[in-house]
Amino acid sequence: MPRTTGILETSLYVEDIPRARDFYQRLFGFEAFFADARMCAMGVPGGQVLLLFRRGATLEPAPAGGGFIPPHHGEGPLHVCFAIPLGELAAWEAHLRDLGIEAESRLRWSKGGTSLYFRDPDDNSVEVATPGLWPHY
Repeated sequence: MPRTTGILETSLYVEDIPRARDFYQRLFGFEAFFADARMCAMGVPGGQVLLLFRRGATLEPAPAGGGFIPPHHGEGPLHVCFAIPLGELAAWEAHLRDLGIEAESRLRWSKGGTSLYFRDPDDNSVEVATPGLWPHY
């Protein structure tokens, strides 16, 4: 079996690229690697990238150097989860309060991890989770 080494990119679909970029910069401090009217690529620790696509902007192939990016899209509220260190859950709860972001749910998992769920401005479900969520995390 050929190996994989992780998820490099994940994407969310948003109405307003600058608003979404600002939200994720304020919330996580992510650096915007690239942004235009169609999308914004943001660096996530661990060599990962969060792609924010304007809704409807990915329904057609997108030319790229030497080829094209095939069409893709997501409908409705999507989900993304970010790993946080075990001892920083309380700091995240305070950070969300300071930013005026209401936690939608706080969930304790059977393996010992805890998740906080909240919404971004486009109603996507965002989660931060401590270790103890999955067998490998």
